[in-house]
Amino acid sequence: MEIDVFWSFRSPRSYLATKRIREMQEKYELDVNYRPVYPIAIRTEDFFNSVNPLWMGYLLTDVFRVAEYLELPFVWPSPDPVVQFMDEEGKFKTGEDQPYIYRLTKLGVVAANQGKGIEFADEVSKLIWGGTKDWDKGDALAKATLRSGLDLESMDQIVNLDGDNLESQIQGNQEDHQKAGHWGVPTCVYQDEPFFGQDRLDVLLWRLKQAGLKERAS
Repeated sequence: MEIDVFWSFRSPRSYLATKRIREMQEKYELDVNYRPVYPIAIRTEDFFNSVNPLWMGYLLTDVFRVAEYLELPFVWPSPDPVVQFMDEEGKFKTGEDQPYIYRLTKLGVVAANQGKGIEFADEVSKLIWGGTKDWDKGDALAKATLRSGLDLESMDQIVNLDGDNLESQIQGNQEDHQKAGHWGVPTCVYQDEPFFGQDRLDVLLWRLKQAGLKERAS
């Protein structure tokens, strides 16, 4: 059995879901098709200026609360994977120079192509969201990549040499994400049925078991 997982490096809820999705793949006869997409700040730049003003406050309250409930370390990333700023009118703007998110997302596609997508997502999101300041400096990202069973240097070479193809795969992921019936991340999809959010993983597992999901032989 298999599921698609549409996921973003800038999404705190993606981070909060990833450990459990990885554990599902390890415990059950389940293949996780990890499909990274760009965050909504990149896909829909005006999003943060169009939602209810209460949205951001509740998001922050909720993600810190859920992290505490799940006993996961949680600190807003430094640096943020997406560079944003407030303009003179107090509106969010996405910077033209984005040194992190394009590389990260393409690395995610490389990891998926090498069969270690959800493992890479788990290790790197723990680095970014788990309290590592300056996660982009030194060998922190290389070590996280190694823990997922991959090599960052060789992956970066693929990003540099095959960037256009990786970008096409990201765009394909985003198109399939929309076709699946939701715009947010994380969205898991099983047989065309979307399950949006880290709080729908139990419902997803219930549906998979309905369809015959078995535990892996020990």
